[in-house]
Amino acid sequence: MKKYILITVLFFAFAAAAQTKTSTEDSLLLASGSGVSEEVEATFKSTRIVNAHSVQTVGRHSLDFRIMHRFGALNSGLYNLFGLDIASMRMGFEYGLSHRLMVGLGRSTEGKTYDGFLKYRIFIQHRGIKNATPLSVTILGSTSYKTLKYGNPRDTFWQGKVDYNLQLLAARKFNERFSLQLMPTWVHRNLVETIDQKNDIIAIGIGGRVKLNKRVAINFDYFYTSTNQLGKGYTNPLSIGIDIETGGHVFQLHFTNSRGMIEKQFIGETNGKWSKGDILFGFNLSRVF
Repeated sequence: MKKYILITVLFFAFAAAAQTKTSTEDSLLLASGSGVSEEVEATFKSTRIVNAHSVQTVGRHSLDFRIMHRFGALNSGLYNLFGLDIASMRMGFEYGLSHRLMVGLGRSTEGKTYDGFLKYRIFIQHRGIKNATPLSVTILGSTSYKTLKYGNPRDTFWQGKVDYNLQLLAARKFNERFSLQLMPTWVHRNLVETIDQKNDIIAIGIGGRVKLNKRVAINFDYFYTSTNQLGKGYTNPLSIGIDIETGGHVFQLHFTNSRGMIEKQFIGETNGKWSKGDILFGFNLSRVF
């Protein structure tokens, strides 16, 4: 728990220190005598960093059709064409109810899982001489229902297939090329597989974006959870992706050690290790209408 607190404090201290520096845009506002602050746009280009949600929400009355695709591990060998013969996916729809509030529904082949979420932007980063807001802060609540048949008496208890997730997403766009996000997370699993797993998981995530040019950026996200919460054989998820913007599409190629594409899966059920070559190639495709 001390590690979680330390990371959180360092992040907010870093953001506060950055806020005290006068940017070029702020200097121009000061020179012109304008006291108007302006909203910082595109902290991240999408509602996802790689696996993790970003602070962004879909625009008001906009619909985002999203496909998340994941192949098998690269170390599965030539017989499986280094994972390309093994595939899982999540397909979902996300709708902006307002400038700050969005709702999403999806279905994953992993566990034949249905999920839904609500996401609300509490604060939006602003820059300017007056009324500047150093961070964007978004709250995310989600639930999922696993419909895969266990083949044993646990099938009779539908409550055991329901899981919940609550996250606070805090991000800052430091300049046009670099954004950083912190993600304190709580995941509750109604039913766990073994006695050494915890029903409640407390994790801390970190994600970032480095923009290379107008249309290409490198993203990453990582979640740290102490091993005594996950159980034997499970580990922390690390994902690295390249965002490519093509008109109305955002296309992302990525590598990760997690098959799951919702919080309950990639935070609590990742068993691949980068050091052993358990690296999965995949892509995310987003089309906004």
